[in-house]
Amino acid sequence: MQATIHNEFLTLTVDTHGAEAVSLKNAAGQEMLWQADPAVWKRHAPILFPWTGKLTGGAFTHKGKTYPGGQHGFARDVEHTLLCAEGDTIRLELRSDEKSKAERFPFDFVLTSTFRLEGRTVHHTLTVTNPADAAEELQFGIGYHPAFRIPFDDKHTTTNYEFRFDQPESPMILDAYPNGLLTGKCGYRWKNEQSIPLTDDLFENDSFCMAGLRSRTLGIYEKAPARGSSAMWRATPTPSSGRLRQSLCALSALSRGTPCRCPDRYPEWSQRAAAACLAPASPGRPPSAQRLSAEAKFGKEMQEPLTEGLHSDLIRIDKRE
Repeated sequence: MQATIHNEFLTLTVDTHGAEAVSLKNAAGQEMLWQADPAVWKRHAPILFPWTGKLTGGAFTHKGKTYPGGQHGFARDVEHTLLCAEGDTIRLELRSDEKSKAERFPFDFVLTSTFRLEGRTVHHTLTVTNPADAAEELQFGIGYHPAFRIPFDDKHTTTNYEFRFDQPESPMILDAYPNGLLTGKCGYRWKNEQSIPLTDDLFENDSFCMAGLRSRTLGIYEKAPARGSSAMWRATPTPSSGRLRQSLCALSALSRGTPCRCPDRYPEWSQRAAAACLAPASPGRPPSAQRLSAEAKFGKEMQEPLTEGLHSDLIRIDKRE
């Protein structure tokens, strides 16, 4: 099932399968989101939960039991409950149940996804709660993976655009080639650069992670002189990343917990780096929650800084099969 909201600038459609935004059009009717061409990448803007990236060996263990799991968790592959779709807001919810705890992830959780339109901005807030009846601490990873349609119109090509930070950066590149797990190798690719040109071979080695960033925003901008649309992306409080393949370009905010190679075939879940650990409720203490908010802003000549944002220490940029 799908739900749609709109204002004078944007029209947003969200599918209950995965709580995934599947269409975002501007006032002229131009589609801004990638349209899930299965020959390139079959998704639009998936949610990453309860882990981001891959699991070493494709599984993890908890209290002696092994749980198989694919890339980026399972929230993107299951049906979410639509709570409301009215005015400028769409809200959905995913709750753990006995089946999910037995087969996928042995923890109680409530994941709420809220989309809201404000002018030319889409606000997407993910809230994770450890329920009142939870038996143990909830440790998880979380992130965004929206894919934008590049070029935004038929007058441009990929090379007309660039990634742009809000200040010059000299990121440390953390190697995750060839299987998407950090290897421990690192080095510099850019120094004191505020922009990264988009090219068809930028991601020929699949992906790269950038650490040590100070920027609050990451945007896809048309190189000067700008004639068309741009997209600015920010997320708080966790890091951002981008993905590009052919005409696909995605920016996603990945939580702390980028996967590393592990000597154990199926690592223990408690040893995996996490975005947050939420304690269970106790007498006098209500259920704990963690909120991750992101904004995508669309328009021409978007040079003004956003008033609040992200102090990011990690950006992952890659292409995805």
